[in-house]
Amino acid sequence: MRLLLDTDVVLDFLLARAPFEQDAHALWMACAQGHATGYISPITPVNVFYIVRKSKGVTFTRQLIADMLGVVKICPLDQAMIEAAYALPMTDFEDAVQAVSAAAARLDALVTRNTGDYGGAPLPVLTPAEALARLPAAGQPPATS
Repeated sequence: MRLLLDTDVVLDFLLARAPFEQDAHALWMACAQGHATGYISPITPVNVFYIVRKSKGVTFTRQLIADMLGVVKICPLDQAMIEAAYALPMTDFEDAVQAVSAAAARLDALVTRNTGDYGGAPLPVLTPAEALARLPAAGQPPATS
């Protein structure tokens, strides 16, 4: 499966945020091991840097971003997509941008723990647990996306 991990899921993993850490970690490892292909919106590294550097410092955060980019791919984003996100009937513009970038990349689903925030999204929206349930079981061959 080709999955967009929304910013909160990425932060749950990177910052080990309880009680969400376990599913976020399992999903991240599934992507790292090739059982899914993980994507993020172009806004995610910017938001991660802004949030994490406040508590962990610039050097740590730069390495974290480098590590993150070794596991996930970045979806496209352009003016037409920003305009499409603005036109979506979603209350959170940042979430709409993530949803539109995932749809433009023709991903299978967007993964978030805040599924209610993605009403009107142009692709399926799953929780981390739902996404994990759809991935191959341990011992199965990795995804070939």
